[in-house]
Amino acid sequence: MADRIAAAFASHGKAAALMPYVMGGFPDVDSSRAVAEACIDAGADVLELGIPFSDPLADGPVIHAAAVEALRSGATTEAVLGVCAAVSGRVPVVLMVYANVVLSRGVGDFASRAAAAGAAGLIVPDLPHDEAADTRAACDERGIALVPLVAPTTTEERVADIGRDARGFVYAVSLSGTTGEREVVAEGIGAMVERVRAATEVPVAVGFGISSGEQARQVAAMADGVIVGTRVVRAAGEGGACEAGAVVADLAAALREG
Repeated sequence: MADRIAAAFASHGKAAALMPYVMGGFPDVDSSRAVAEACIDAGADVLELGIPFSDPLADGPVIHAAAVEALRSGATTEAVLGVCAAVSGRVPVVLMVYANVVLSRGVGDFASRAAAAGAAGLIVPDLPHDEAADTRAACDERGIALVPLVAPTTTEERVADIGRDARGFVYAVSLSGTTGEREVVAEGIGAMVERVRAATEVPVAVGFGISSGEQARQVAAMADGVIVGTRVVRAAGEGGACEAGAVVADLAAALREG
């Protein structure tokens, strides 16, 4: 399953892959599945699917509120894995899940259930690299990529360690802070992408703060993948699958033009 991530990036040649984020269970489970389907129809190459958590420390107010609403509506990990199973045959799905959800069930059990749902990878933003060995091994055994994150403040030595152990792709966080829409692309992304590329053999995708077609084009000129979260989640909340699909279609068109 992890090989599907590599294939999704490779299929673009020198162009960047588009990776929208969908909050599982928002505004309810059936609607989130419709949003995921709409994003895929509109041109998503890889889908990042969030499992709602009560204290999502990496997320800004829009995604945080979506997680709270999803939990209030009764969304569970199993329900979101059901969404994954429903769409993972179309594109690689990478689950974005906080460490408490994984560790409370046991890394082996969680990895097995993710694999059974067809997940190609996991992103665990609050799992430090130094403590990720067991989770990475459990994912490796089941053919799932444990995708690491690199921040602008990550030291050169740590980038080298993360890059060596990376699976699937490296998630390069474009700025210090939480997720959310920004008016301009953060400075220094190109330099960060290049130092990560020098440390790893997997693609580098950039997320946090990307919300428009023009911003996506700018990032695509530097990175192998473009991750858009808050803008897609906001559209899902405002207009459901139709609006979210329209946003992804605009982003896909912008990357094609770029």
